[in-house]
This record gives sequence, C-alpha cells and structure tokens, in this order.
Amino acid sequence: MAVDWALTAVFAALVLPCVLRLTRLDYARLGHGVRHGDLAELLLVVAMVAMFSPVGGPIPTAGWQAVLVLTTGWFAAAWWRNRTCAHHALSAAAMLYMVTAMPHAGMDHGPWLTMSTMDSRLALPLIAVVAAGYFVVDAAWSGVLVARGAAVVRADAGQASRAVCRAVMGAGMGYMLLASAL
Repeated sequence: MAVDWALTAVFAALVLPCVLRLTRLDYARLGHGVRHGDLAELLLVVAMVAMFSPVGGPIPTAGWQAVLVLTTGWFAAAWWRNRTCAHHALSAAAMLYMVTAMPHAGMDHGPWLTMSTMDSRLALPLIAVVAAGYFVVDAAWSGVLVARGAAVVRADAGQASRAVCRAVMGAGMGYMLLASAL
C-alpha cells in the first residue's frame, strides 16, 4: 500500500509540468502536434494516478476505456499521416490494454479504475511483457538524454520537462505492466 501511495504521489507531481507547458508555451510557433502531445501526456499522467491510487478514480473503468480508445485512435491516425506521435499512440494503447485486460470478476474495486487492488494477472501477459520492454527502454533512453543535457537544449520550449516526464512515465508504465503480468 505504501508503494501505491508513493507512486500515486510521483505521478500526481507530473501533472504540474504538463499543465505549465500547456499554459505557458507558444504553440503557434511550436506547432499543433506538440500541443497535442502535451495534452496526451497530461491525460496519460492522470490515468496513471487513477491506476496507482489505492482509492481509485472518479471516472469508471468504462469511461477510461472510451477516452483511451479515442486517444489511441487520434495518435494512431497522426502516426499514419506524418510518422509522428508513435509514442503517444503506443502509450494510450498500452493503458487501454491494462484497463481492459485487468480482471473484472471479483469487482472488489467496483466500477473504478484501480490496479493496486488487483490480485491476479492481466489477460495475455505476453503483451504486457513486450510493452514493458518498450517502455523500460524508452524510459532509459529519455533518462540518458536528460542526464546528458541534450533535452535541456531548448528548455524554453519545454523539452527538458517533456523528457523528464517521459522517463518517469516510461518507468511507471514498465513497472505496472511487469507487475501485472507476473
């Protein structure tokens, strides 16, 4: 339970940099794709808070499924059109998988999205392991960029904030996928 609360706090803390980027950056100069990515990052951070929180979230699981289907579709289409946004499409799809594949038989958590009360594995755990591998590698790569300072080059455009959020989110996604698959 202490780990769940600690991770909930970590992901809740990521809400602030996401909101600050959305309110402070000049998206006319940066492009709409950057704004859409920042908005997706905020949505995924809030979903991680709901998943890790032992209390659950104010949105039922079906609501999260609907939001994540739309997010996955939006970024998959953007990925298809201009070969960008792949990471956000994969992130939303992985979250949709977790929400959909978590066991619903006992319904101890009611209709709320909370994975901290799960006592059994996700359906099709091989998908979780493969996705976890992607997120762990991506988190490590983002962490290396932050450590090297490469992401800080354009700190005024939120690059450092994005790289740190991506590293933390990737590590959290990898952890959650592995923990729920094994």
